Amino acid sequence: MKGPLVPFREIVLKVHSRCDLACDHCYIYEHADHSWRNRPKAISDEAISWTALRLAEHAKSHALPSVSVILHGGEPLLAGPGRLRRVCEELTAALDGVAELDLRIHTNGLQLSPRYLDLFDEFGVKVGISLDGDRAANDRHRRFADGRTSHPLVLRAVELLRQERYRHLYLGLLCTVDIANDPVAVYDALAELAPPRVDFLLPHATWESPPPRPDGSPTAYADWLLAVFDRWDEGGRTIPVRLFDSVLSTLTGGPGLTESLGLAPTDLVVVETDGALEQVDSLKSAYDGAAATGFDVFTHPFDLVAGHPGVRARQLELAGVGETCRTCPVVRSCGGGLYAHRYSAHREFDNTSVYCADLEALVRGIEARDAEALTPAAVTDPDALAAEHQNLTLTLLASLHRELDGRGGEEWDRAWRLALALDPGGPALDALLSHPYAHTWLRRTLTGLAAGRPGAIAEALRLSAHLAAALITAGDPAAPVPALAPVPAPVPVPVPYEDGLLELPALGTLRLFPPGPRSRGEALVTAEADGFTVTAEGRSPLKVAPGVETADWRPVRTVGGGGAPPLRLDDLDPCRDCFDAPALPRLDPAEADRWDRRLTGAWALLRSAAPARAAELAGALTTLTPLAPGETPVFGRSATREPGVRGHGYGALGIALPATDRELAVALLGAFGRARLNALLEVADLYAQDGWWRHPAPWQEGEVPVSELLAGVCERAALAPLDPEGAHQAAQGLKTLEDAPELTVAGRRLLAELWRELDGSGGPDGSGGTDSTSGPDGTSGSDGVDGSGAEPGHA
Repeated sequence: MKGPLVPFREIVLKVHSRCDLACDHCYIYEHADHSWRNRPKAISDEAISWTALRLAEHAKSHALPSVSVILHGGEPLLAGPGRLRRVCEELTAALDGVAELDLRIHTNGLQLSPRYLDLFDEFGVKVGISLDGDRAANDRHRRFADGRTSHPLVLRAVELLRQERYRHLYLGLLCTVDIANDPVAVYDALAELAPPRVDFLLPHATWESPPPRPDGSPTAYADWLLAVFDRWDEGGRTIPVRLFDSVLSTLTGGPGLTESLGLAPTDLVVVETDGALEQVDSLKSAYDGAAATGFDVFTHPFDLVAGHPGVRARQLELAGVGETCRTCPVVRSCGGGLYAHRYSAHREFDNTSVYCADLEALVRGIEARDAEALTPAAVTDPDALAAEHQNLTLTLLASLHRELDGRGGEEWDRAWRLALALDPGGPALDALLSHPYAHTWLRRTLTGLAAGRPGAIAEALRLSAHLAAALITAGDPAAPVPALAPVPAPVPVPVPYEDGLLELPALGTLRLFPPGPRSRGEALVTAEADGFTVTAEGRSPLKVAPGVETADWRPVRTVGGGGAPPLRLDDLDPCRDCFDAPALPRLDPAEADRWDRRLTGAWALLRSAAPARAAELAGALTTLTPLAPGETPVFGRSATREPGVRGHGYGALGIALPATDRELAVALLGAFGRARLNALLEVADLYAQDGWWRHPAPWQEGEVPVSELLAGVCERAALAPLDPEGAHQAAQGLKTLEDAPELTVAGRRLLAELWRELDGSGGPDGSGGTDSTSGPDGTSGSDGVDGSGAEPGHA
């Protein structure tokens, strides 16, 4: 099998192969594998030493920062304190200076005593205890061989762990699900013991030996777990439940948190008491010898086991599940289920899980319950999107201050102090960074600092120019984006200038000196009620009115303001060249007038054909940047040419001026559809594992990754009021996306919003819809959508 080896980060070390209970659901003694019969009861000193050696060798060769060793059995406490001490000492010594060692033990707790816990405290061994709930639930399977209950002894062990002196060793409780038990009673009994974590485990089963379903329900186990989920939710989710946390993580684009769910490759190996190296223990439920590899710690390094075909088969991520699972919308969350649960004699592990229906119902049930909470407000609320993007820009500014770490010298420190003085609480900094290209400046500067690019520190010092521009804008009631908070009395801001030019973002450029000896320096910029004054050594102060062009001052012009919203026509900002096409240089007055007239005409068309879209555009846009014509599609994309930099902030569009008002209206809608998606991707995870799947795109031949399909759908949905064919293509793309496994809860909610957009694109009043924009069940895309992700064909 191709691909690099996945190193083992977790070792299950069998220190004893027998048990003091006779649990009838135990996969070691009661299932298909009987290898335990031929193994020594306790691990030998030699096997301990070789395990420690092999683990240290493996961690060093793969530069692993940490490894986890789980002491297991049988019942590991039967090994006795002396042998467990030997295990801890050997492992600790071998890993010293190589990797951090995380030691754990999983026990039924019957033998647990202060003698063991003092030993575990010495070596930092965390203790997990198996407990199936209240006494009735636990006694259903976890009894002594003579039928006696084990429940009081387990509770005693848990109470020991909860004592102040041992509480830091309490790892959590492991509960095997039995649908005959009351789910609420089970959860309440576990929660009463205040565990740091609870693991609910589905009982091991295969297609040859399926799990019991007394009522015949294909989702009985999901129903049981969802009842627990509801109880967990009612209690405020104060106790981490790994199964639920894993589903919630994957629903939002994160990783799976348990071996039984998710597509992460396995990184676990088992060392038996005789030193044999085996695959994960759960395989013992499939058939006799299923976990065997033929290797042992005495003669084989861990890398040989990592290359074993059985191990590699569980490291293939998406390729490691069957065809049915690969195309299932919930596969990112369920991962095809535990590998052992896929087994059948006929197809071996090339099957869906024996719990397939349960896993799908569990994922969809949790999604339906938590869709609203898991979806950022920015997906559905344009104001929230703008606010989130502003917060992101502020975060970038804080990151820049941290990354400079004193390298900006007194110039940066002075500007930073002034930024903080503008508003100690933070909100007034929104005005400072309201221009979308401030976002570009910050990203480029951070990327430059990380790459050690010459000039990156000088780029960072543009902060003072943004500060000066913010103070000037605060006093200008005609500015397209007025300040969001009052500012202090006039403060002279020292601003660097280059090549004799002083650049003030969103305002314009001022020629202080011709190129020559005075081409670099620092000027003082002071905001005043009717403009600002600039003082530089070597020339008299300059009084500037922001909107009045002079021989030295070139302002950023404003277009619109009649029937269209007032927008900056920014053809000056040095960070504006962040689109697929080159940004044009400074426009002459006639060209700027053409933009003004064309925008007014285009906006009148938008207000007539798509009033809701026009209103959203007016609320979001602040800036237009003219692009060179003929070198890109009509849509100005927000992709950047500079690797590692996502682009500009929300509120700017780059467009090549078309020949007609209608073409500009189309360009505005298409560019905004793409820009809105890019802004969402900055603040919300809409999909994960982009590129793992390929999908047909209605507007081209061949298949594309989900990122391209979603981008095309967003553009065409935005264009729907003026482009019926594009609306039809968007609807087809949405139908495909509804089954895309990559989409998160937020991504599915976005689909619901796009269906609503298509449904409202049919007439001047923003209502109605056509067959071309109907959902996949023939109804309108917004019909019946509750945002839960559970309504077929919509979210």
